[in-house]
Amino acid sequence: MIRLNDIRASMLLSLLMLSGCDESALDAAKNNEAPQADIAFYGDNIITLSEQSGPVNFVAVKDDTIIFVGQRNLWEGQADEVVNLGDSALLPGFIDAHGHISFHARVSAMANVSSPPVGPVEDINGLVAALKNYQASSALAEGNWLVGMGYDDSLLAEKRHPTTGDLDKVSASRPILLIHVSGHLAAVNSKALEIAGINENTPNPPGGVIRRWGNSQKPNGVLEETAGFAIQAFIKSTADTNEQIREGLLDYASYGITTAQDGASSLDDIRQLRSASSEKPFPIDVVSYQRIDQTYLGENSPPLPILGDYENGFRVGGVKMILDGSPQGKTAYLTQPYKIPPKGAAHDYRGYPIMPSESVDELFAKFIDAGVPILAHANGDAAADLFVNALQSSIDMANLPDHRTVMIHAQTVREDQLGLMAKMKAIPSFFSAHTFYWGDWHRDSVFGVERASRISPTASSLEKGIIFTLHNDAPIVPPDMIRLLWATTNRLTRSGQLLGQEQRISTLEAIKAITINAAYQYFEEDIKGTIDVGKQADLVILSKNPLAMPTTKLLDIKVERTIARGKTIFELDD
Repeated sequence: MIRLNDIRASMLLSLLMLSGCDESALDAAKNNEAPQADIAFYGDNIITLSEQSGPVNFVAVKDDTIIFVGQRNLWEGQADEVVNLGDSALLPGFIDAHGHISFHARVSAMANVSSPPVGPVEDINGLVAALKNYQASSALAEGNWLVGMGYDDSLLAEKRHPTTGDLDKVSASRPILLIHVSGHLAAVNSKALEIAGINENTPNPPGGVIRRWGNSQKPNGVLEETAGFAIQAFIKSTADTNEQIREGLLDYASYGITTAQDGASSLDDIRQLRSASSEKPFPIDVVSYQRIDQTYLGENSPPLPILGDYENGFRVGGVKMILDGSPQGKTAYLTQPYKIPPKGAAHDYRGYPIMPSESVDELFAKFIDAGVPILAHANGDAAADLFVNALQSSIDMANLPDHRTVMIHAQTVREDQLGLMAKMKAIPSFFSAHTFYWGDWHRDSVFGVERASRISPTASSLEKGIIFTLHNDAPIVPPDMIRLLWATTNRLTRSGQLLGQEQRISTLEAIKAITINAAYQYFEEDIKGTIDVGKQADLVILSKNPLAMPTTKLLDIKVERTIARGKTIFELDD
């Protein structure tokens, strides 16, 4: 005798296999048991980005895994919580393709000297006032460093960097360090120069510049690249605590991010991240890339980083090297001169590399041969030449390894360079928020119209079949993924001017760049980046469907809820 329940179970099993469900759900169906989910999502705005699923209006999650993706009428299970999405949209969690979570955590304890919309400073007097207010209201001990982050000479009324003359007004006895918004320059007071031993007899370090007063050799307090990096070693900060790291990760989660990066981590950063994750597992995943330079060459070089799987939400994913500086700070390495060179520089000034080409070649060869993924910061097209040439000499095109080497920022990468990157399967990760934050500056002072219109060439990359990603480089700008989508698809500057219409891309392609493409960059496309059965339950709920609205309206979208490994870690207050 054939029982109705047996027929029902057989039909359910067939339907589940045709839709999407994991082995636990199939086992439940075989045993005539209803699958059990912790949480499920129901609605018409589910954007899976999957090539496997058909129409989807229901997603179920058990523990940290997606167990069902399909039509609601095919789900015969139970769920502890069912979320009716209504007009909201469910997407894969956003993946930070490049940022600095350790630095982001430290910034929370620094003076905010950014310009709007990130901070209040609009001129030098306002900057000095902000520092005085911070000094008066903070609990800085006598003699401790006063550190500020985010000043932007391109947005200050005076269009210049603060100098010792400005910062000595805040304090002549306390050392002061201000980090430029790019992270590639610094401004310090006289006390800081004294502590660092920088004076008129100090030569420029390799890969850096100590700016001077007029025609003299006396430092004016502005330090470029390695000169600025070196002075930060004198700061003994207690800001980078385990709790502040977790607060930084929750801040990332408020923007829908479920995987964060710590790019250019020091060994201390890695130890701190490991300690913090061991004390309490991270709410979102963190991938660290250990910073390397020429010290990693030669017989006495430091050991290679130890790569591995996630432990408590943290892993080391590879290394990062820096090939040049920043375009907004006019230290990026270009093949053609800057439109307006920095004060005191030659008319044909083109920026400069951080290290010579021979060292870049050796580092690429060493780490590619060892199978260690590389991120390489290259803003200027001359730095991109260093990247392309080093990669070409390090791989066998006839037997191309799965290296996934990433050019970080890639602001001025040329069409010919993109062509070579396509052949070598290199990945550009574009800091495409530049079009908004510094688009006017790039057009009027840095590059001129023609070159500025091609920064972050996402459309060119699509045409060449290149897998690319997008990032905010937090804390350089906030890790706001919705603004990143808006900036990439609209390419409007602060003044509302269109910069490079031909490089605009669709919202769908921009979303792919911060989900499935970014997962691919991390070698994690099998577990992240799409809403598919068996993948990690990293999800974000947006207030509106970004694919059902004009790109000009994307900034109206709010992140309502972020789910990482199946757990809600951010929910927007009503």
